[in-house]
Amino acid sequence: MKPQLVPRGGSSEKLGATITPDGVNFAVYSETASALFVSLYDEADSEIGRFELDGHDNNIHHGLIAGVGPGAKYGLRADGPYDPDQGFNFDPNKLLVDPYARRLDRVFVRSPRLRLPREDAVDTAPLVPKAVIVTPGVNKVATPRRKAPTLMYELNVRGYTMRHPGVQGPLRGTVAALTTQRIIDHLKYLGVDCVELMPVAAFIDDAHLPSLGLTNAWGYNPVAYFAIDPRLAPRGPQELRVMTDLYRKNGISVILDVVYNHTGEGDYNGPVLSMKGLDARTYYRHVEVDGKQHLINDAGTGNTLRCDHPAVQRLVIESLRYWVEQTGVSGFRFDLATILGREPGFNPDARMLQMIKQDPVLSKCQLVAEPWDPGPGGYGVGKFGKEFREWNDTYRDEIREFWRGEPGKIGALAGKVSGSAEIYNFAGRKPSAGVNFLAVHDGFTLADLVSYVDKHNEANGEGNRDGNNNNASWNCGAEGPTDDAAILAARRRDVRALLATLFMSRGMPLIQQGDEMGRTQRGNNNAYAQDNEITWLDWEGADGDLVDFVAAANTFRRAHAALTHDHFLDGKEKHGIRDVVWWHQDGREMNHDDWSRSGQSVLGMQLRTATDEILVWFNRHAESITAILPDGGWALGLASDDKTPVGFTGRTVHLPPRSVVALIRGQIPKDEPLENPPAQEPPATPEEDPVQIPPDNPNEEPPVPVEEPPPDDPDELPPGRAN
Repeated sequence: MKPQLVPRGGSSEKLGATITPDGVNFAVYSETASALFVSLYDEADSEIGRFELDGHDNNIHHGLIAGVGPGAKYGLRADGPYDPDQGFNFDPNKLLVDPYARRLDRVFVRSPRLRLPREDAVDTAPLVPKAVIVTPGVNKVATPRRKAPTLMYELNVRGYTMRHPGVQGPLRGTVAALTTQRIIDHLKYLGVDCVELMPVAAFIDDAHLPSLGLTNAWGYNPVAYFAIDPRLAPRGPQELRVMTDLYRKNGISVILDVVYNHTGEGDYNGPVLSMKGLDARTYYRHVEVDGKQHLINDAGTGNTLRCDHPAVQRLVIESLRYWVEQTGVSGFRFDLATILGREPGFNPDARMLQMIKQDPVLSKCQLVAEPWDPGPGGYGVGKFGKEFREWNDTYRDEIREFWRGEPGKIGALAGKVSGSAEIYNFAGRKPSAGVNFLAVHDGFTLADLVSYVDKHNEANGEGNRDGNNNNASWNCGAEGPTDDAAILAARRRDVRALLATLFMSRGMPLIQQGDEMGRTQRGNNNAYAQDNEITWLDWEGADGDLVDFVAAANTFRRAHAALTHDHFLDGKEKHGIRDVVWWHQDGREMNHDDWSRSGQSVLGMQLRTATDEILVWFNRHAESITAILPDGGWALGLASDDKTPVGFTGRTVHLPPRSVVALIRGQIPKDEPLENPPAQEPPATPEEDPVQIPPDNPNEEPPVPVEEPPPDDPDELPPGRAN
């Protein structure tokens, strides 16, 4: 049957393309378009029909086209006023992707023709992906996996699988590659139970990359929020559903990194691909300057999604539900999440955030916020409420700076490993609200963190001007690759000490792909444009000993309630037990002077529950340190440095240089609480409580952490640092 419009047969109930018994219903939101059209295409990419939607209710243009079914390809065209200075980009020559498209037939490409003014425009259909109508009801509606994760793992689909020796060639770089048994076995061996996929929604390269011969490797430039990128799933969204179902059977949740802060349509000069051509003033934030409408750039990429508009809110909620119910994911990490609450400043009680928290599907998901954006007042760490976990950049910064050797960081170390109470201990939140990480996609890898003082982003073609200049990194004596055995040993030791710190900390641990095996990006701390061996994980060059250590550290963590109990520490005696005691290496409790001493570089953290007790020592000195132990029988549980023995002599333990050592106590009788170890000097008075200990009555609004640049000449630097 030849496609034909059914007069007045459409419905505005569901946006997008919906299969009905009588054909396909198309519905598109636009407040300012005077007319909307559906263009249909055959397999040869020829337009075989163009139909104006004849229904218009509440700013929704809709129409029913008979003779169309699953597999049909289509695009949208919009007519209306053309005045880009006022935010009107209507041009029927621009083929537009339906914001509700479930599948695309090809990837997005950049071309000057996509942004030609209307008077010079040519048909852009040959350049623009076509939406493919998918068969409904193929899968049973999925529900989120509710079990709280214990170890999260950030993963880039292409970078993770392109060089895996167990992945067949055609599958490399795809979601299907993640179903390879050897990849699943690796994740399970580490103890990963939550994989966070970096963006998979269909995206376009950044404007400046094609001329440099580069492509976007990360995907943080989406155009279509419902459609998986064809590079990652050539056979459509079903590939992701197969993967999530398999991971669920293996005890692993899958969450998606989603980008509801901007789109790849960019700024005023960017391509017209979808929402910019349908109704830019509805979908993007604008500000009037000198009588012209200018796109607001709070995301730092050219435009900002208008998340306080009902149409955008509907788009966000319905696309999130789609990923959960149809592709089987169990949650989301929201990139630049403060934009979800911009009204125009950040409001933690914004309607968009409340809709996510109260939605009957989404409220059951793992919700993780990247709680900041580049816009004014965009730092929102600690403000997203108990429904969200939050990436904790203060953990990253303070732990890096402690191990780098910054003076006066012993209190900060205690505060971070005990759960960042100064940020999260209010309004019913727990330490697990904070996602602790040492390194993620945006910045140095963990191996590079201890191998480079400076970033080396020359391959990005921006003269090394891009990327963060403040990395709190060090190189152990040489910048970058070296054959010096002593420097390599120092780097190995420091990476393991950092990882051990992560696993000994209260909060939700997260590691990025490859940090467990020594992955390097050659000093590039902004490798978004390196879809090549700079970002592709070198499986055959993996450090197997480091993999074993990470797996062992995670197993040790999960075996000890004293490390994972999800409550904030206060050090007060309850039922004969103190949940934490902070020890000086001289065998006495830390006092006010100790916490204030800028050169203090050793700390003991004694954690206890009714059935478990752990004593963790952190030693950042470049030499072995002897620490006096509390009374009792202590045995070695975990040591970050496996090359230097941990020695015991009487009541002392010899801590290897720049190491973390976890000691375990013998079985504690449940009916006989352990006596507090005798102090060698009077305990601190209430007025002398050590800094960084969670307060008794924390304020409802925690203070915003202030980032300070590191001093020029930090004390206790790792040995052999070269400037």
